[in-house]
Amino acid sequence: MSYTKLLTIQDVSCVGQCSLTVALPILSAFGIETCILPSAVLSTHTAFSSFTCHDLTEDMPVISEYWQKENIQFEAFYTGYLGSEQQIDYVRMIFDKHGKPSAFRFVDPAMADNGKLYPAFNQAYVEAMKPLCFSADFILPNLTEACFLTDTPYQENYDEAFVKEIIQKLLHSGAKQMILTGIGYSPETTGVVVADENHFQHYVHKKLPNSCHGTGDVYASAFVGALLHGKSSYDAAALAADYTVKCMEYTLNDPSHWYGVKFELALPWLIQQLS
Repeated sequence: MSYTKLLTIQDVSCVGQCSLTVALPILSAFGIETCILPSAVLSTHTAFSSFTCHDLTEDMPVISEYWQKENIQFEAFYTGYLGSEQQIDYVRMIFDKHGKPSAFRFVDPAMADNGKLYPAFNQAYVEAMKPLCFSADFILPNLTEACFLTDTPYQENYDEAFVKEIIQKLLHSGAKQMILTGIGYSPETTGVVVADENHFQHYVHKKLPNSCHGTGDVYASAFVGALLHGKSSYDAAALAADYTVKCMEYTLNDPSHWYGVKFELALPWLIQQLS
């Protein structure tokens, strides 16, 4: 495994176990030099009853300018939640200016779930997200996000044929490789679909009774880390899914820990899998 310098661009919630506070330790556990570009600083994530938010949109091109002076380049990029169309534009600029010729680009659209966009976003944001996703090496949408990216009406009840239709639309739009998260065909199971123009694989695992905030960030970070560590896309997707389940299992019996998952407790297990 080579020593990889990666830049992850997303917000930082000072309390809440999501976004950068999840990505940085998980990626570091894989032996990846993880550099960060915060898009905003929040006191807590937005599921808390109140929070502060300091937007850093205008700082992003300034930071890039100083990186250019230092000739700072990255072997990989990973984006999570981005707050606006302007931030998406800056991210595309940073990819172009600071990526080595063979740099990997991972994009988690992080804009919708359960058939709806997050409250801060609208169709203009979706349109801005499309070229970022379709120029990436890997995208990691859930089914709702995949439907928005392909202008497909969301179906709460779906089958494998519907999922394959969505994948074909993503490929036709320019997507190269994708990990479709939260895909299950029975009440007891869920899983991830790993697909490109030549392959369709579904990794199935048990579905826990409760959802937890931040698991999408945990999953995406673990997938990016595992792939850059040298695992195949399917093996990376499976490892990330198993790790996310373990994080949830450590958390579900503690109702006071409603705001995230205890991913730190599962890091020793994750590191053990790499050896």
